[in-house]
Amino acid sequence: MKVLVMGGTRFNGLALVQELVKWGHEVTVLNRGQSEARLPRAVGRLYADRTNHEQLREVLGTEEFDVVQDLSGYALADVQPLVELFRGRIGHYLFGSSTVIYARPRVLPIRESDSVDRSERQTEYGLQKLKVEAYLLDLYRREGFQATVVPLSMVLGPNNMVADREQRMFQRLLLGRPVLIPGDGTTLSQIGHVDDGAVAMRMLMMQPQTFGKRYNLTGRDYWSEEAYVDTFADIIGVTPHKVFVPAPVMDDIYAGKGDQSSVRKGVPAMNKAGDSAAAVMAKHDPRAVGVRGLIQKLAPNIHHWNDSTFFSVERLWEDVGFRPAYTFEAAVEHTYDWFRREKLDESLQFDFSWEDNLLERLGAR
Repeated sequence: MKVLVMGGTRFNGLALVQELVKWGHEVTVLNRGQSEARLPRAVGRLYADRTNHEQLREVLGTEEFDVVQDLSGYALADVQPLVELFRGRIGHYLFGSSTVIYARPRVLPIRESDSVDRSERQTEYGLQKLKVEAYLLDLYRREGFQATVVPLSMVLGPNNMVADREQRMFQRLLLGRPVLIPGDGTTLSQIGHVDDGAVAMRMLMMQPQTFGKRYNLTGRDYWSEEAYVDTFADIIGVTPHKVFVPAPVMDDIYAGKGDQSSVRKGVPAMNKAGDSAAAVMAKHDPRAVGVRGLIQKLAPNIHHWNDSTFFSVERLWEDVGFRPAYTFEAAVEHTYDWFRREKLDESLQFDFSWEDNLLERLGAR
């Protein structure tokens, strides 16, 4: 199949391009050309700023594709011009959404049919993903536009440009720093490996049973926050110095009580490549983002610090036969191998001042 990948040079998009080429698809990527990437030689390149609609029409006006894989659409204004351009000219449009769209659950795991959150708690990032989803699914219902929405959850793996996630934990442990764990460390979460995500996106292509549907995409394992730290430490080969943050302190932080200046000062800095979701979250609630820097947390603006959040991926299995290949341990090990191979342990620097202030507050320094 001829496949256009929007983006295609960073993390999820790059993994998808590599997966598609491996399976013999004819792949073209479209982006601004500002990110370096080791793309397979067979991959075609188109250059345009997708927010420049005239430029987009000029570059794509005569191009023909079977499938569009859109992993770089963050807002309705990003997606509408592309869809209008390709209506009637493609067989399938897949949109990479995010699990931040979901409301705080009453029952776990969270399924595709569960409620979403459009309240004042939601960030602009989440609201825009919901607007795109509503637009695409309505277009399918009204006109048969063959679209599928895929909310990805927290993703880890090689080439992750958001350094404040697993890379921060690797560096924290390598430096021998105390690891702050919210509450008693029993809260459950879930992360998917980037390569598993790429496989699922490939398997969804041109499958009529997937048109007009939403598919959660994440990993196969759930882990407690203490187990998260222990797994990282085992793979690195260190003994973690774990410091558990008492529940009342976590409640105060999330409620914004007391002196929050140290929290705001210590909000994890975004890396140069940027991260739209994290950047928007930082503006929405700096306290929650600071806490999210301790252990990866999904949408702390919606889910409390001790809310377990994990998702069903059964619909992917039922409709296209996808099952994640990576265990959590294997995903962390693969990512750590890349981290060391790229010598990120020697080049990455993080601001740990928020953690230091909290350790002082707890008398644990």
